[in-house]
Amino acid sequence: MSSGLAILSPSDTDIRQMIAAKVHLGDTNADHRMMTYVHSRSSAQNHVFNLGKTWEKIMLAARAIASIQNPQDVISISGKPQGQRAVLKFGYYTGSQAIAGRFSPGALTNQNQSSFREPRILIVTDPRVDHQAVSEASYVNIPVIALCDSDTGLKYVDIAIPCNNKSIHSIGLVYWLLAREVQRLRGKISRSQAWEVMPDLFFYRAPEDIEKQEQQEREEAEKALVDTQGAAPEFTIDAPTVEAESNWIDAPEPKEFVATKTEDWNEKADEGANQDWNEGGAANQDWNEQAAADWTQ
Repeated sequence: MSSGLAILSPSDTDIRQMIAAKVHLGDTNADHRMMTYVHSRSSAQNHVFNLGKTWEKIMLAARAIASIQNPQDVISISGKPQGQRAVLKFGYYTGSQAIAGRFSPGALTNQNQSSFREPRILIVTDPRVDHQAVSEASYVNIPVIALCDSDTGLKYVDIAIPCNNKSIHSIGLVYWLLAREVQRLRGKISRSQAWEVMPDLFFYRAPEDIEKQEQQEREEAEKALVDTQGAAPEFTIDAPTVEAESNWIDAPEPKEFVATKTEDWNEKADEGANQDWNEGGAANQDWNEQAAADWTQ
């Protein structure tokens, strides 16, 4: 296994992780070209892969990727949602390009397209789902590395990594092992020390689970804040002090307004009005007498 070198052999932790992620469990159906990687069948009639051969193909694929001088010349593709986060993390840690989601037809063959690319190695999560990218890679002689299940066809696939490409944990762990080996071959991390990046970062997570976790963390944070600061103070209106009450009680009552000169004003107003009317009457009498005298003459 791995050319007989102990340093390239998988550790016990790696084998346990692969078994826990069910990398070895294939589909109930099998392609005749994948039977070379199958060890036996389980009680549920699932084909069981030989993890030794899976590890050797991971090491071979990592050597092919590390041999590319420019990391941007490597593209990892995943059309299925279970592997989109894995390819994004793989591209982040290895410096390669990642296409998570739909692959635009003609991206490898049509030079007039804005998304045209010329990679040197193509990595696909499932050759059936990513068949468009695999077909275009065959037209321009681009080597293809693929995660293949027991029922996957190997047409146009150059390096097949036998694993369970339907499980979320299996896809994430294979990409994690591939990224770790690429980093080791490039000399960025040491083989004697464990990689600080956890495989959980490569696992797909549904949006509903992310929202549920964020809501739970928010509630826990609010609860911790209330426990540390105590209950929120209630809004109360302060009662008036005794001194303020005494000031209001001892204050003199306002005096009533008394009109003292109302009668004088009324009397003067009556006298002025009577005098005006009397003078007006006398003036009228004089005008009447003058008019009568004029008419008689």
